[in-house]
Amino acid sequence: MMVRLTRAQQQERTRATVLAAARTEFTERGYGAAKVDAIAERAELTRGAVYSNFPSKRALYLAVLLDMVEHGDTDGTERAVPPSPPPTLTEALRSFARSWLEQQPLAGGGPAFGTVQPRSLAGVLDEEPIRTAFGQVTRLEALLLALTLESLAPEQTRPARQVRRAELVLRLLDGPGASVDPALVFGDPFDVAEACAHLGALALADTWDPPHLPYIPPAQVCREPWAPPEHLRDLITGRPVGFDEDGVIVVLGSHRLDAAEESVRAAGDGDRVTVAVATADPAEIGRLVQLRISDFTRCLRRVFTPDTWPRLQLVLDDRGLLASAVGVPGADDTAEHAVRVRQGLLVARAHGQGAAHAAATVGRTTSDISHTAPDGAAP
Repeated sequence: MMVRLTRAQQQERTRATVLAAARTEFTERGYGAAKVDAIAERAELTRGAVYSNFPSKRALYLAVLLDMVEHGDTDGTERAVPPSPPPTLTEALRSFARSWLEQQPLAGGGPAFGTVQPRSLAGVLDEEPIRTAFGQVTRLEALLLALTLESLAPEQTRPARQVRRAELVLRLLDGPGASVDPALVFGDPFDVAEACAHLGALALADTWDPPHLPYIPPAQVCREPWAPPEHLRDLITGRPVGFDEDGVIVVLGSHRLDAAEESVRAAGDGDRVTVAVATADPAEIGRLVQLRISDFTRCLRRVFTPDTWPRLQLVLDDRGLLASAVGVPGADDTAEHAVRVRQGLLVARAHGQGAAHAAATVGRTTSDISHTAPDGAAP
C-alpha cells in the first residue's frame, strides 16, 4: 500500500536529502570548491529544488554545520556535568578549554584534534553583513562565558565582571582566526588548555562603566497587555522559553548583540532577562548565530552545572514572533528595542541605542513605574 506524503512531509524529505548530499560535497571539496549543481546531482534533484529549500550555497553550508552540531556529530557523546561544588576558576577554565578543543573538528569519526572537516568558515564571511554578525556573536559568547565564571565565586567576593578574562580565553582557544580558517590553528591543544587555566589567576581590571549610559533617554512608561509566543527555545539551556516571571525582554539585531550586557548589568536581582536575536536574513545570518551559540552552549553545558549557567534566556527570533508580540514590527539586524514585563503586562518600553539599559533600569523597583495608565485612565 502506497503511503501518500503531505506537502510538508515531502518538503522535509527533500530538505534532508539535500543536506545529506551537501554534507558529502562540502566534506570532499570544501566550501569554496563545492558546487550547487554537484549537490543537486548527488541528491538526484534539480538545481531549482535545492534553491527552493536553501536560497544560497552559504545558507546550505551553514545548515549542514548546524545539523551536525544539533545531532551530536561533533564527537558523538555528551559528558556528564561535573559534580558539586562548582570548580575553581582555574579548574573551570581548564575544563572548558579541553571541551572546546575536543569539538574543533565538527565531523563524525574525525580525530579529536584533527583538521577541518567542514567546520571552517573560510569563504563564508566574505560580505560585510555576515562578517559583522560573526563579530557580534563572538562578543555574546564572551558575555555568556563571563556570566558563568562570575557565578563561581562566593557571593561576598564575587567580582563585578569577568568579560575581559572570557574574551582572552576565547581568543586563545580560537587562535588567530581558527574558526575562519583551520590552517591557522597552532600549538598543542593540551598546552592551550593549560594556558587558559592560568588565565584564571591573571589579575585584570575589569569594570562595567560605559561612558554613554548616563546620556541614554529614559524608557517610556506604558501599561499594555501582551500574549507571549509559544514554542520558542532557549539556546542556552535547550529548554522552552518561559515568560512567567517579571523582567526585561530585549530585541537585538545581529549587529547589536554587544548591547545584551547593558540589560544584564542594569536588571534587578529578581529579573529574568530575555534576549531575542533578530535578523532580516534568517537563512544565512540567522543560521550563523544559531550555529555559533549552539556549539558554544553545548560546550558550556558539558562543563558547568545548571546553577552556574547565565540567568539569561537567549532566543533566535528569526521569524519575528517575540518582536511582534512586544510591539516591535520589522526588527532587523541593527535593531535595539526593549520592554519591561511586570505581572503579565508591558509596563515600559525603549527604542534605539541604550534601549536595553533603559528598560532594565526603569523597573528595578516597584516605585520606578507609575501605576497610572499613560492616558490617565485607571490601570
